[in-house]
Amino acid sequence: MPTYTYRCNDCKKRFERFLTYEEYGKKIVSCPFCKSAQVTRRIDRIRIAKSDDARLDDITDPSQLEGLEDDPKALGRMMRRMGEEMGEDVGPEFDEVVSRLEKGQDPEDISREMPDLGDDGGGIDDLDL
Repeated sequence: MPTYTYRCNDCKKRFERFLTYEEYGKKIVSCPFCKSAQVTRRIDRIRIAKSDDARLDDITDPSQLEGLEDDPKALGRMMRRMGEEMGEDVGPEFDEVVSRLEKGQDPEDISREMPDLGDDGGGIDDLDL
């Protein structure tokens, strides 16, 4: 049975009711606190699940990629967002690189200071900056 959230128009308290689909809209719902039938259904927050492709499309919009090679801070923000959208643990090295970019450090300087990044085929050298 679905749970529906209501707010009493008289005492202003919120409460939930379990109703079958058949009962919804037919059964009178009253406030459990003051017994008033003057209630309003509240719509709870919803979460929309997106596929990996849809999330990647959202964050790789070509208009958002313009000028990234000249702006390390913007590159860092975009990379941070990509990491969050993918929902996977990207490791401490990724976080270190992104933090440095967000502070404005040049990607080439990061590559020189962190030479082991490209060893596993996923480092900053593979970003084509």
